[in-house]
This record gives sequence, structure tokens and C-alpha cells, in this order.
Amino acid sequence: MRNLRAFWFLLIGLWAVGAGWGCRCGGGPGAAADKTFVLWQLPNQTHSQIMSYVLRTAGGKVIVLDGGTTGDAAYLKGFLAALGNEVEAWFITHAHDDHFGALSQLLEQGAAPRIRAIYGSLPTQEWVNAHGVGAEDTRPYEQFQQALRKANQVIRDLALGQEMTIDGVRFEVLGVHNPEITVNAINNSSLVLRVSDAAKSVLFTADLGVEGGRKLLSSPRAARLPSDYVQMAHHGQDGVEEAFYQAVQPARCLWPTPLWLWDNDSGQGKGSGPWKTLEVRAWMEKMNIQEHYVMARGLFRIE
Repeated sequence: MRNLRAFWFLLIGLWAVGAGWGCRCGGGPGAAADKTFVLWQLPNQTHSQIMSYVLRTAGGKVIVLDGGTTGDAAYLKGFLAALGNEVEAWFITHAHDDHFGALSQLLEQGAAPRIRAIYGSLPTQEWVNAHGVGAEDTRPYEQFQQALRKANQVIRDLALGQEMTIDGVRFEVLGVHNPEITVNAINNSSLVLRVSDAAKSVLFTADLGVEGGRKLLSSPRAARLPSDYVQMAHHGQDGVEEAFYQAVQPARCLWPTPLWLWDNDSGQGKGSGPWKTLEVRAWMEKMNIQEHYVMARGLFRIE
């Protein structure tokens, strides 16, 4: 049954990657697809919010950002298999399992693709134990550390201001673990990456919160925030403030946001929930965003 399911997800991956199923090409500024990187925003396979992005360089190298929950692992496995089953770099943005869970599961099961390097700016287990929200944070993180050890993998720690280039794609580290911020602690320790080439730029904020956003906005690295695309912080609600997005000045927004969160729907209709998505959507409407890529609508391919 497990092999049959894996084969099914491989077929889905081939269809999605090769034929463009469920995807929508974003007309960002720049060159043809074979001259710039392709970015996919992957949909969730469970009810949960997730963050899962796959990037393929013009030369065919594959990079992953996060990957989603354990329930997204099989879909991600099939998607990556369709791209050659080899990952040049895998970035984990922070210590929440709706971001690292899929990788944790694949490593634990021995089902991960070949991964050349895993990068992050992650806290110690002790820090998560002290500042996380009980067992819902600490236990999955313990399991992730165990899966890394089982697979003989290590997280290569990224430094603030570090830059690397992978096959013509530039990765700039604008934000890292902020151990001094203990309010909304794990989210505020999100890795912030600006990814760019000659054709387009994408700012990934992960789940950065108000305090982490203010810290970055007041730093010299704020000058590197402006980007063509922005990934909406904390799934588009209760993340960074409006001033942060104004500094980015994006033309397009990436929303790793399920439908219930997009509509702030706790089960009683649009606007019935406690989340701030509708407020953030109103901010972006004032900025005359050209296009919104909302995870709830399926798989997106951006060239």
C-alpha cells in the first residue's frame, strides 16, 4: 500500500511539474523560463496551514524551502521525484512543524531524496523548551532532531548578512534566529531570505512576527527588502506590520494560506474567526498588488 501511494504521488508530481496541472504562471518581470528560476508554491494536503516552496534554477538544480507537515510528506516526495529526486539545498525557516514536518517524516522513513545540504538558523532544543508553547512545539522539534541524526544530516547554520549563489540564483540572509525576542518567540526567529536573479526577486519572511519585523526594518538590511514578490508572513495574518510590506513594495504576493484562514472562517462563515487575514488583505489592496497567489487555490508555478 505504501509503495502504491508513493507511485500515485509520483504520477501527480510528474503531471504537476511537466504538464502544469493545477498551476498558474505568474508574469513577473524578466526573461524566459529557461533564463530564470521557476518557483512552485505547493498546496497543503491536510487542513493545516503550511509553507512549502520548491525552486528550480535555470540549470536544473532544485532548492526547497520548508515543505509542510508530516501529512504533506508523500505529496512533496512525489513532486521532488518528478524533478529528479535530488535537492541541492533545503532551507528550514524555523522550529514549527508545519514547516519542517514533511522533511522530518521523509528523513525518519528513509524516504528523502538525495539532499546535498540543509540550511537554517535554528534554536537549540533547550531554547524551544523554554520559549515554545508546550509539547505541541517541543515534541515535534525533538523528533526532527532525531530524524536528522538518523539520516546523518546536519543543519548548516546561516549567519546574518550571509550570501550564497546557487547556479546563478542569489540567496541573501536578512533575518536569523532572534534569541532575545521571547514574545511569539519561535515565529520571531524565522529565517528571512531574499532570493533573486536578473529576472525577479522573492522575499521569504516565513512566520516572522511584529517584533522580528521591527528589528529587521530598523536594521541596515532593510535596504534589501524591496522585492517583486513577497511571501506573506505567518500565512498572511498576525505576522509583520503594514509598514514592513510598504518597505518591500511588492508587485505580487505569495500566500501560504488555506481557505479557512484566507477568509478568517472558524466554521461560521467569512470573518467569524480570530485571525487577522482580512485586515492584512486590506493592507495589500491599498498597495495595488498586481496578483495574489493563494495556496487555497491549488498549485502555483511562477516563472
